[in-house]
Order: sequence, then structure tokens, then C-alpha cells
Amino acid sequence: MSMSDGELAAQLARDAGKLLLELRATGELTGRALGDAGDASANRLLVDALRENRPEDGVLSEESRDTQERLEKDRVWIIDPVDGTREYGEGRTDWAVHVALAIGGKPRIGAVALPGLDLVLRTDRLAPLPEAPQTPRMVVSRTRPAKEAVAVAEKLDAELRPMGSAGAKAMAIVRGEAEIYLHSGGQYEWDSCAPAAVALAHGLHCSRIDGSPLVYNRRDVSLPDLLICRAELAERVLAEVAAMHSAG
Repeated sequence: MSMSDGELAAQLARDAGKLLLELRATGELTGRALGDAGDASANRLLVDALRENRPEDGVLSEESRDTQERLEKDRVWIIDPVDGTREYGEGRTDWAVHVALAIGGKPRIGAVALPGLDLVLRTDRLAPLPEAPQTPRMVVSRTRPAKEAVAVAEKLDAELRPMGSAGAKAMAIVRGEAEIYLHSGGQYEWDSCAPAAVALAHGLHCSRIDGSPLVYNRRDVSLPDLLICRAELAERVLAEVAAMHSAG
């Protein structure tokens, strides 16, 4: 029996993560060279497997040349072979592998592997969200925190938690390590499709920072901002962002 889409996404994310860990463990490459080699190797594994298992579907990958044929398809796999190439190259754990299936432009199915933590979070196997603390925690970039995020954190009296890749930050919300991930510094569809699919499946709020829905498989693959948070915090976070923009 062939695998379901959810099983396939999780298996591919896990397999790519294993390959990346093995490549890093050789010690032959470090830093940027390791990141580049990891991107290429994991991309080849994912794209070849998708062509074999879902030949009729479209594919959009950060590491492959984009073609417009995906725009004619309802089912499109959106992948990021190494989300957080810098963190991967530096030997850290806050990087991820993203494998998602957008159906009709919506992030329906996906898996995010956190290979450094030996975890795969997925849309077809859900864990209950832990109880949120009284003081919300917000994950932000460890190198360039978005100014909107820092300003909203101040308004909410939220604690900032610096972290690496987009996938690692989004999964911190799913795992109950933080409650808010607000990003406004520029991203692409592959940065958020799998994390959004997993977060939505777990009952979290996912949207653009103006509250509009996340839409995938567009001609322009830029998707510059994102909010993933506990549902009970969404209205207030969106209100603070809107107030900030109207004041500015």
C-alpha cells in the first residue's frame, strides 16, 4: 500500500535530516561549504523521491530552478531542504527540513524535521499543546530580530527567545516552548509552508501580519511576513501590529 501524503512528508523530512546529520558528522566540511553541500544533497533526495512517489504533483524548492508548470497544478509540494543553513553549518540544533503539500494554495499537509533534536512534527500526528505561561514568550531571529516583533513584545510584556531557523521558531510554538512567532523581515513560500501546515493542524493561529491568510503556489514566491501564535493571543498581536503601522 502506498504511503499517505502525511506519511510521505514525514518520511522524506526524516530521511533528509538523517542524510544531513551524516554529512555533518564526517567533519570534512564546515560552515558555508557544509551548508551548500547539505542543501544540494538534501534537495536531490527530496526532489527525486517526490518525482518517484507523486509524479503528477508540482514541486517548488528553494534549491531548484522554479518553473511555471506548478501554477497549473492544484497539488504542489513546497520544500526547503535545509531551513537555517547557517545554523546547520555551525553545528547547532535550531535548523529544520520542511516538506509540505499545498492544495489549492493552502498549506494542508506537512512535516518539519528538527534533526538535531531527533524530532519530526507533522500534520497527521498531533500532540496536545502544553498550558501557556502567564508571561508570553516570543521567538525572534538570533541575528536580526524584526523591529515589529521587538515592539510588539514590549507592548505584551513578552519574553524574547532568540532562535535560528524559521522552522525551529515555528515548531517552538507547537512544542510549547514559546507562544508567539512574529516575522516581518522577508521570507519565501518554502520558509513557512510546512511550519504553517503543522501549526494549523495543532490548532494554532497562522496568518500574514495584517491578518490575511497565507496563500501558496503563487507566481511570486515571496511571502515576506508571518504570524504563528496561540489562538488566544492572535487578536491582540494583530491589533498591536495594526496600531504600529497606522501610527507609522
